Amino acid sequence: MAAGFVASGHPVKRRSEARVSASMAVNGVMAGTVKGAMATTQAATSAAFFDLDRTLLLGASGPHISEALRRHQLVGQRPVPGERLLFGLFNTIGETLPAILLTRQGARAAKGWSVDTVRVAADELAEVLETEVEPFAVETIAEHKAEGRALVLATTTPYDLIAPLAKRLGFDDVLATRYRVASDGTYDGTIDGEFVWSRGKARSVGAWASAHLIELADSYAYSDSVFDIPMLSLVGNPVAVNPDPRLLAYAAFRGWPRIWFNAPPGVPKPLGVEPQQVIAQLARPELMPWIDLRVEGIDHIPADGGALLAPNHRSYLDPLVVAYAGARRNRPVRFLAKKEITDAPVIGSLTKALGAIRVDRGSGSTAPMIEAARALRAGEIVAVFPQGTIPRGHAFFEPQLRGRYGAARLANDTGMPVIPVGVWGTERAWPRNSRMPYLLNLADPPTVTVTIGEPYHPGSTDPEQATAELMDRIVELLPPEARRRCQPSGADIAATFPPGTVS
Repeated sequence: MAAGFVASGHPVKRRSEARVSASMAVNGVMAGTVKGAMATTQAATSAAFFDLDRTLLLGASGPHISEALRRHQLVGQRPVPGERLLFGLFNTIGETLPAILLTRQGARAAKGWSVDTVRVAADELAEVLETEVEPFAVETIAEHKAEGRALVLATTTPYDLIAPLAKRLGFDDVLATRYRVASDGTYDGTIDGEFVWSRGKARSVGAWASAHLIELADSYAYSDSVFDIPMLSLVGNPVAVNPDPRLLAYAAFRGWPRIWFNAPPGVPKPLGVEPQQVIAQLARPELMPWIDLRVEGIDHIPADGGALLAPNHRSYLDPLVVAYAGARRNRPVRFLAKKEITDAPVIGSLTKALGAIRVDRGSGSTAPMIEAARALRAGEIVAVFPQGTIPRGHAFFEPQLRGRYGAARLANDTGMPVIPVGVWGTERAWPRNSRMPYLLNLADPPTVTVTIGEPYHPGSTDPEQATAELMDRIVELLPPEARRRCQPSGADIAATFPPGTVS
């Protein structure tokens, strides 16, 4: 999508959780045309092409560009009438032909501007825009880089304004609209080469791939706009990112992946709101009269940034009450869920839309931990039950909790804080041997407590010691009765087994 050169006084909120990782390396110097091959692209046989606005960025870069140009007195100090409406419309529904017609006039508007001054403004702009790059875009860029693909930014936005950002993000090349430069070092008011939009963008991508011996069938392309269908259709792996309504329908018809770079894979966010946020509005105590739900320590869940929730496990109800705690903090919670749930015909689609991470416990695969780490680095709240599953038999009543190493390893590998969570009483509302919760227990609903502890970083890198520390912290959050050894009855023991299971 084009950013244009219109000026705006409308600021866009920065999102600290979307900051780009400083560990992403930049290879070489940037080149904006087919002539400027990078060393990395010479070795690569495939590439990943990324659009900018509403793709790498959630919204328009235009307001930030206007501000940078205004600081250097390249445009007037007053916003153009109707500008805010234009950017707001773009952020809501995507690219429109009238906006593109205005963007095409950018070269004429830039006539007489000093190229050197624009490049200084662009360096400042890059620092701002880097903080606006969507978190899962950062992860996707890093993955393509690790797999040896060339990274190419393909955007209508003028090259001189966007090249510094591409360099910061580790891109190998930039395909962008170029303004012709006069002999005196100013723009002469015309476009040099392609207007890199729609079919012009596709032609630029095709020519670049041919010059660099890139196999488009093995390459990827990411865009939000229906006008980028020509580019998306060139590659073997097209991806609709934050798609506008027309691209959303077209991608569904073609079977192209549809993703949002500010949400985990599989989580739809067509209107900026994901399913878990919608459901969270219904997760209110008055709508759950069959339990007396009490939550403490909500403020220990950070308002933004990645963190690992680690609750104990007593009932099928536990994910609901932990998610409710996250909703109180306006944070969606991503649970690791057994494949029996994520692969089920109806409930499976729902859990994936809620951001569940599939776990096949019998396979020994590391994929769930990799995906969980990816979500944490992208600033998500991830919940892992350290016990793995609800304990059965006498183990359910043991005062000392035993856990697996996954949560501790995730925390140490990602550097994200762990938040211990003590859950108590959920088994009285939905015991394991019942297929459904006791929804009709309205006269005397059981008390369910969710106590959220303070975030901390494991004191040891040894997974056994770090897990023992975590389980001790969880136990400290449980009521005194949880720390007393008891003698369960036969009925109590039976309630800890799934329906139909023989103890």
